Amino acid sequence: MTPADAPLLRDLPATHGASARLGILGGGQLARMTGLAALSLGCDVRYFERTAVCPAAWLTPQLVVGDWADHAALAAFAAEVDVITIENEFIDAASLLWLEERGHRVFPTAASLALIQDKLIQKQTLVSAGLPVAGFRRVDTIADVHAAARELGWPLVLKTRRDGYDGKGNFTLAGPDRVAEGWSKLGGRGLFVEAFWPIARELAVIVTSGRDGTLVSYPVVETVQKNHICHSVEAPAAIPAALAARATKLARSAIAGVGGIGSFGVELFLSESGEIAINELAPRVHNSGHYTLEACACSQFENHVRAVLGWPLGSPRMTAPAAVMLNLLGDSAAPGQPLGLSQALRIPDARVHLYGKALSGPGRKMGHVTAVGETAALARATAACAARAIHFGPIS
Repeated sequence: MTPADAPLLRDLPATHGASARLGILGGGQLARMTGLAALSLGCDVRYFERTAVCPAAWLTPQLVVGDWADHAALAAFAAEVDVITIENEFIDAASLLWLEERGHRVFPTAASLALIQDKLIQKQTLVSAGLPVAGFRRVDTIADVHAAARELGWPLVLKTRRDGYDGKGNFTLAGPDRVAEGWSKLGGRGLFVEAFWPIARELAVIVTSGRDGTLVSYPVVETVQKNHICHSVEAPAAIPAALAARATKLARSAIAGVGGIGSFGVELFLSESGEIAINELAPRVHNSGHYTLEACACSQFENHVRAVLGWPLGSPRMTAPAAVMLNLLGDSAAPGQPLGLSQALRIPDARVHLYGKALSGPGRKMGHVTAVGETAALARATAACAARAIHFGPIS
């Protein structure tokens, strides 16, 4: 470099080498993995989270800590990026709308988020689009729950309309005797009930929609839930091709129906008789798509980045016959340091992903393990060997 070059370098912005500046509202593991994908594409990534201690904080000094409803903080954050995206549905759509009204590009849009984050509105939107869901009713009083049961029958699932995940915000009502308990536990407001679907299998599809309307969908996967928390994902789901095609069509129609831009998770129920119903939509990258990091030509995270930045979408095709992802869940309240990692890393072909969370808790997602193989059984065995080695608990 010559002395004459120095002024030119001084005049360059801090992001002079970046292909785009991406802002992510949220700093959890989904933001972390999305950010890693964006970094691999040469992006400058910035995060806005409510706490400084979060998985994404390990990646960058560009972490803004504040309230997502704070308009001044939002404005300052938005001024530093080209496009804003989200990692969770807890950010109120009104905050996104405020940004949009001031000319900022936000994907998914406020309109899409508003149709999804209130689960009652989400169900109504799906029904309006002619898509199958379990029967549901809005309930404002305990009497409304009993009235809904006369129409839908027992059992019912009482659900919060907002901010429920991993079983939080759900209460199964086997009969009328537990209605008062469930009502009290869920706060008694902002609730709806859903008919109990005869689930044989739980399926999921990741759909990515670009700003130009291009849509790609990943293989249908089967998820295994325990206590409403996802424990494993098998890709592709071992179901007939016709069923997979129907599930994919429903998932794509659902995301088109909410005007989605980015990667979205679509959870579905499959009955023994082959009926399919949409359970829930997630306006973001999704746990059921983590396997795509190792098993697909372009992961759900990279495709999300491509979509929100207006870039061409990558291929969702699997590059191996089968993949299995196992979540690493916390056992108890304890430091987030993983125990047994060195043993897990000795397992050939297992890929370990740890989220860097400071604290573990019962059922908290602390990381995941993925393995690919010629068969699902082989992939499952490999992933299980590594996953069994790792746990989160008090350090002896």
